[in-house]
Amino acid sequence: MISRLIGLLKGDPATASAARFDKVQIAVCALLLEVAHSDGSFQEIEARVVHDLLAKRFNLAAEAVAELVAHAQDHRAETHDLFQFAREINGQFTIDEKLDVMEGVWRLIYADGSLDKFEDALARQLATLLRLSHKDVIDRKLKVLEEVRQARAGG
Repeated sequence: MISRLIGLLKGDPATASAARFDKVQIAVCALLLEVAHSDGSFQEIEARVVHDLLAKRFNLAAEAVAELVAHAQDHRAETHDLFQFAREINGQFTIDEKLDVMEGVWRLIYADGSLDKFEDALARQLATLLRLSHKDVIDRKLKVLEEVRQARAGG
């Protein structure tokens, strides 16, 4: 904490960047990155989905999203506990906002066209950590699957 304050006073770019984002923005981004990496590969399409979800959710420009992702990536590497990120989201988001995050998780999972067993397990864990009902989570999953099906049929 003290080093962070000293960094702010000295104008440390990393500390200034961290102060630019809300804790909930970092938490959402870190969870999305965890999902994106859960199948062992982080593909370009997943990076694009993460960027799009964050830009839309928090109304951020592309440059700010890139900074947020870099900061959240560092934060994610420092901790292996998803609970702290979920706790932040639970404390600040409504049920509908948390379901929107979960819908984003499903979009990210299906970005590469398949559901990996590790992605599925992580999605279940996140739904529990975010205190979401199984029915609501499955409804969002089915919504995303239908959109994916329509996009493939039309494309």
